[in-house]
Amino acid sequence: MTTSLRGQTVIITGGGTGIGRVTARLFAQEGADVLIAGRTVATLKETAEGHDRIEVVEADVAEPGAPERIVAAALDAFGRVDVLVNNAAITRPAALGAIDREAAEQQVATNLIGPAMLAQEALPHLEATRGTIVNITSNGPQRGWANNSVYGATKVGLDFLTYTWAVELAPRGIRVVSVAPGVTATPVLVHAGFTPEEITRWGGELTARIPLGRIARPEEIGWWIVNVARPEAAYLTGTVLRVDGGINAA
Repeated sequence: MTTSLRGQTVIITGGGTGIGRVTARLFAQEGADVLIAGRTVATLKETAEGHDRIEVVEADVAEPGAPERIVAAALDAFGRVDVLVNNAAITRPAALGAIDREAAEQQVATNLIGPAMLAQEALPHLEATRGTIVNITSNGPQRGWANNSVYGATKVGLDFLTYTWAVELAPRGIRVVSVAPGVTATPVLVHAGFTPEEITRWGGELTARIPLGRIARPEEIGWWIVNVARPEAAYLTGTVLRVDGGINAA
């Protein structure tokens, strides 16, 4: 299994930090060629440092023209696309009554429309390689998530795209899977403007609800992303894989 990804090309959005960074390095260690996209060149270069199989492109997936630029960069660097990991996401927590329109539109553009447009741009190249789309999602639709209605709705929507695309694209040889992390130690809340004290308090409250009693490490999520993309996982499509420490079962 350690050589099954050699020679494949992987695109990962949000590759500058957190789950995206770890996943890019894991793919590269497995012999894959990796293009990481993100808004901050400095963090992208930090991810790629010491990994000659990782190339970077500055691109905000929410912006018009970004999907075309990302796919073109992958083709220029490696000549093919085998795996697309839609990982980039933002959260701007707010309760109903305090939702800012611009913040809501940014979340929808980054978390839902961006992945759809990027998958559409990569589609002919994924068909040529009988490739895989991995959508990184989050919460399920069965329970509410106070102060996160817009973010949660985008992630549930992305799972729906996984189900739908799996049906649409199976005849073209393309698999589509969601990996849905639970609470994971990433900078996403820092980027949302939370203070360290607020993050510590929020994390403690959530940890108390997780059956395994701890927050996930990014490496534990990246492992699943890499493995669902392997050729050995060829019968896996149209499913949401919840890697959440049991919080959805609790």
